[in-house]
Amino acid sequence: MSENSRRLSFNKGYTEKGFAEKVFHLHLRREGDNDELYFRDYLNQYPDTAKEYEKLKLGLWKQYEHNRDSYTDAKTDFVKKYTLIAKDIAVFKTM
Repeated sequence: MSENSRRLSFNKGYTEKGFAEKVFHLHLRREGDNDELYFRDYLNQYPDTAKEYEKLKLGLWKQYEHNRDSYTDAKTDFVKKYTLIAKDIAVFKTM
């Protein structure tokens, strides 16, 4: 099963003319798929990496303001890199 088939993301409030008054994201994952939690926890533990992520997101914001999928794709390598590091740290701590 591919990673994408295990995950669903529903977004509301994105239009071709910009954002609606309210924007919503709902992420559904299969049990045990905790990658977003690993990434979140890593950013909380390493503020320099969190700042780097913030800078990346702000740099992509205007470029992809009306294209949520491309915005997400442009962040993917960064997110995957630090998610893998976070998972490695978690495994090491349980040994």
